[in-house]
Amino acid sequence: RPGLGVFGRRWAIGSDDFVLPGAFELFVRLVWWIGILVLYTVHKGQFNCPGGGLLHSYLLVLLILLASIICALSALVYISMQGTISNPGPRKSLPKILYTRLLLYFPEFIWAVIGAVWVSDSSVQCEKAVINGIIGTVIASWIIIIFTIIGVVIVFDPLGGKKTFYLPEGVGRNLESSQSGQLLYSVRSSATRVWEKRIRLLCCCIVQDDDHRVAFTSIAELFRAYFSVRAGPGGGRAPLLRAAATARRACLQDTDLVPSDIAAGLILLHQEQDKVESCPKEPEEVLCHSPSSLVADDLDVELENAAHYMLFAAAAYGWPYYVYTNPYTALCKLNGDCCRNRPTDSDIMGSDRHNFHFGSILKITGLQYRDFIHISFHNKIYEIPFFVALDHKKEAIVVAVRGTLSFEDILTDLSADCEDLTLEDVLENGFVHKGITQAANYIYRKLINDGILNQAFTIAPEYKLVIVGHSLGGGTASILAIMLRNSFPTLRCYAFSPPGGLLSKSLADYTKHFIVSVIVGKDLVARLSMPNMEDLKRRIVRIVANCNRPKYQILLRGCWYEVFGGDPDDFPTELDGRSQDALTQPLLAEESLLVHRSPSYNALEDEPQGNSPPQYPHLYLPGKIIHIVEESSSRKLCSSDIKYTARWSNETVFSSILISPKMITDHMPDVVLKALNSLSQEQGSCLSC
Repeated sequence: RPGLGVFGRRWAIGSDDFVLPGAFELFVRLVWWIGILVLYTVHKGQFNCPGGGLLHSYLLVLLILLASIICALSALVYISMQGTISNPGPRKSLPKILYTRLLLYFPEFIWAVIGAVWVSDSSVQCEKAVINGIIGTVIASWIIIIFTIIGVVIVFDPLGGKKTFYLPEGVGRNLESSQSGQLLYSVRSSATRVWEKRIRLLCCCIVQDDDHRVAFTSIAELFRAYFSVRAGPGGGRAPLLRAAATARRACLQDTDLVPSDIAAGLILLHQEQDKVESCPKEPEEVLCHSPSSLVADDLDVELENAAHYMLFAAAAYGWPYYVYTNPYTALCKLNGDCCRNRPTDSDIMGSDRHNFHFGSILKITGLQYRDFIHISFHNKIYEIPFFVALDHKKEAIVVAVRGTLSFEDILTDLSADCEDLTLEDVLENGFVHKGITQAANYIYRKLINDGILNQAFTIAPEYKLVIVGHSLGGGTASILAIMLRNSFPTLRCYAFSPPGGLLSKSLADYTKHFIVSVIVGKDLVARLSMPNMEDLKRRIVRIVANCNRPKYQILLRGCWYEVFGGDPDDFPTELDGRSQDALTQPLLAEESLLVHRSPSYNALEDEPQGNSPPQYPHLYLPGKIIHIVEESSSRKLCSSDIKYTARWSNETVFSSILISPKMITDHMPDVVLKALNSLSQEQGSCLSC
C-alpha cells in the first residue's frame, strides 16, 4: 500500500517519499562530514588547549556518527527509489532501515547536547576556528532535529491507529445489527472529530458562535466523506476483489493515497490532458446559439454588458482588489480620499477604517457619492458584504455582492450540503448549495425587509434591477436573483466565475431566462462540485495505478514541465494500448489502491437504500453560460498580448475538473475583467471598421 506503516500505525507519507528529502539531507550530511573531517585533520595533534581532550573525542565520535547516518540515508534513498506508487513490494525492507535511521537520532541528540555544553563552557580556550566549527556543528544538529520533529508532526495521521474493521462472514452489510452499527458510528465519529479539530485550529483567530460550530461540523462531515475511506463488503479478500469494479464505478473513498501520490496524479493528469488537446481531432460542435435560441449578435450584447457590470463585481472586493490591481499608486490615491466625509445619502454598515473600502469602490466604478443607496461591509459566516448603487449609464439599480475574501467566506463556501429551494408557481423544489443560499437569504432580508430596494426604486422608478457578483458573490447573486424574480420580472443577473455545484438541473434550466454566467478558461471554481471531485479522485487513482515510473521521476519531470514547458512526458496511461472493454475492468494495481483497506480511514459505509437521493447530488452552474477561452498569446519581453474568444456553452462542458497552472488564475477577478475588456474592445474596433 502507498501509505507507510511503521510503529503499528499508518502515516500520511509513502515509502517512496524519502527520495528527495533523503537526497537533500544526504548532501548536507556529506558536506558536513567532509567539513568535520577537514577540521579534525588540520587540527590533529593540536588539542592541548583546556577542554581539548573532550573536543578530540567529540569530533572523532561525530565523524563515526555522521558516517553511520550517511550509510543509513544512502540505503533509505536507494530503497525508496524502487518500485512504483502502486507497487510498493520492492520497498518492503524500508521500515527496517527507517527504524535504524530513527535510532541514530538518539546519539545525535545526545552529542548535540554535549556540543552545546562544551561551547557554552567559558573555561574552553581552544582556537577560534575550532570553536566556530563546533558551534556550526551544534546548530546544524539542532536544525535537523527540529525539522525532523516538524516533519513527523506533519505526516502524523490522527486516524492512523484505527484498526481495520471487517464484518464477519455471513453478516454481510447488515447495518441493522448493533455490532456493525456501533462500529460504523465509532469510525465515522472519530474521522469527523479529527477534521473538526483541524478546522477549528485553522479558524482560531475568528470569533466563533453557534453558526460557526454548525458550519464546522458540516464541513468536517464533507471532508470526512471525501477523504475518508469506506470499508467494502466483509468476509475476506475474495469478496473484496469481486466488489472492486463496483467500488471503482461508485468511486468510493477506498483510496490509500498520501498527499505526494495526489500531487503525482495531478501532474500525470495535466500532461495527459495536454497530450489529448494537442492531438488532431475532428471539428467540435460549436454552440452558436444559447438555449433560448438567441442570435449571434446577442453574445456581443451580453459581453458588453458583462464587461460593464464586472466592474461592480470587482469593486465589491474593496481596497484589497484596488491595491492588487494598482500596487504602486493605490495607497497614494486612497490616502487623498481617506479624510473625506462619507455621503449622507447612503447607508453604510460595518467597519471601513480610513474609508479605504468605499474610496476604492468609488475609484473602480467611477460613480459619485450620491449614487450609492446602501453599502454593507459587515462580514460573518453566511453574511457577506454587498452594496446597492444607481448605474445611470445603463439605467439600472445594481446589487453587487462580494466574493470570497475572509475565513468566514471560506466557511460559507465549504458549507456545501444541499437544501431545498421551493418556488411557488414555478418549481416544486430544487436543490441548492446550503451555505451560499443562507448568504443569499441574508441579503434578501436586508433588501426587502429593510426597504433598501424600495428606497432605490423611489429614487429611480424607471430603472431595472441588476444583480452581479464574482465567485462566492456570483453564486449568491444567482440564488438572490431566483428569490427576487417573482417580484421583479425584468431582473437580470450576471454571475462571474460562480461555483459549479450551485443549482440542481431544474433550477439551472429555470435561470437561463435571466442569468448569464461568465467563465474564463479552465477556472477550477466553476467546475467544483462533489461529483466532479469524486471523478477527479477516480482519475487520479486510475492514472497513478497505470504509471510504471517511480514517484520521484514523476515529480521531478513534472516540475520541469510546469516551469519550463516542453512536450509532455510519454508516461503510460489508462488509454495506451488498451481496448475500451479492457478499460471497464479494474486493474490489479487499481484494486490495490481502491480495495486494500487502509488502517487509517477504514469506515463501514452503508449502501444507499432504495431510491433515496444522494447526499451530494449533481449541481450545475446557473443560467446561460459564456465561456471565454484564450485563443492565442504572443509573449514579449516586457508584456504579453493575449487574444480571447467567447462562445455560448452549456453545463456539460464543466462536468470535469481540468488540471492546469491557470486553473486558479483564470478565476481571479482581474483576469475575468481583462478578458471581458479585451473582447469588448475587439468588438468595438470591428464595429468601427
